[in-house]
Amino acid sequence: MKRICIDELQHHVGETVTLRGWLYNKRSSGKIRFLVMRDGTGLVQGVLAKGAVADDVFSRFDDLTQESSFSLTGAVRQEKRAPGGFELDVTDLQVIHIAHDYPITPKEHGIEFLMDRRHLWLRSSRQHAILRIRHEVIKAIRDFFDGRGFTLLDAPIFTPAACEGTSTLFETNYFDLGKAYLTQSGQLYGEAGAMALGKVYVFGPTFRAEKSKTRRHLTEFWMVEPEVAFNDLDDNMDLAEEFLEHIVQTVLKNRAAELKTLERDTTKLETVRRPFPRISYDQAVEILHANGLPFEWGNDLGGTDETVVSGQFDRPVMVHRYPSEVKAFYMKRDPENPKVALAVDVLAPEGYGEIIGGSQREDDFDTLLARIKEHGLPQEAFEWYLDLRRFGSVPHAGFGLGIERTVSWICGLEHLREAIPFPRMIYRLTP
Repeated sequence: MKRICIDELQHHVGETVTLRGWLYNKRSSGKIRFLVMRDGTGLVQGVLAKGAVADDVFSRFDDLTQESSFSLTGAVRQEKRAPGGFELDVTDLQVIHIAHDYPITPKEHGIEFLMDRRHLWLRSSRQHAILRIRHEVIKAIRDFFDGRGFTLLDAPIFTPAACEGTSTLFETNYFDLGKAYLTQSGQLYGEAGAMALGKVYVFGPTFRAEKSKTRRHLTEFWMVEPEVAFNDLDDNMDLAEEFLEHIVQTVLKNRAAELKTLERDTTKLETVRRPFPRISYDQAVEILHANGLPFEWGNDLGGTDETVVSGQFDRPVMVHRYPSEVKAFYMKRDPENPKVALAVDVLAPEGYGEIIGGSQREDDFDTLLARIKEHGLPQEAFEWYLDLRRFGSVPHAGFGLGIERTVSWICGLEHLREAIPFPRMIYRLTP
């Protein structure tokens, strides 16, 4: 007997196969019993007819409860009205385990109830769809860079110093060497990789001890950070828009079923095509003033500001040349206007805010050293980083894309907590 997965049924119509999974739901109609199995790859309906199977097999239907595990054997046939488009005419049913009092029932549950049971909530069709789209986003990212000559560079999780300010660092003791910190970004190490390999990308978890309760923040999240030697700000923006277009269009092509499950309005994703609008920070301020916001030049854009600016466009908008005072020490200042940095943020439409942040990096040794001192950072911790400017410095640029913010936007989620399997927030460390 062939043991297959539900998503392979289309290749086995007319054959007798065995499936293993969990009970999604069941119902009875006279002498016919219907049960829907899920196995992680999809749903299929099994049909048991009294008299067509042994009495003991027929009676096992009654024993099954929500999320009980079992196996089904039967002949595969197409049935467009059934979940997944196929049915199994069951000849055998074997119980593996009976689940008692499964806590997540078809009724409505509060978000905290569901988050406390996140390990079980992942079994729902909505969470299936989100996690499969997350998988597709990550695969699209890797395919994009791997297909363009980039080399994956794994940056350390423990770092000796801050990358973007010290107020949002998770601190720990590191044996006899003193304090270490969980990484905020792999970017600085990505720069070292770019000086060695030309084009690299860092991909891994990052941590921010930011006491924020907004729907856009997690304390642990995943970020991908390409870095390219000899790229300037314009090159960086070209790469970012090509990258983002690739991700969105790949998900639209390969995950239409999951987007439908989420009831996502895909017309708003279909417009994510190059070129993206590019506006300066000054132009963004003008938009805010025109919409009645009392925004002061020199401030960073907040969530409301980003929503107003991005609301003027039908696709992601690239805002460049922010005031240097609100940007990180490693960002190069514009030679034509030192008050602004050669930085860019890409704002997603529909109020999802910044999903990419990047810049051209400061490549001059003396200027970078001065920035480190201005920010009160320990020079000794950055000596290796300064070496990149001592030995063969070149113009270079890169950016970071947050996976969860991107998944939230593509899926149309209200909160980042559903965009990662087990979210970590300032008030949640379990399950």
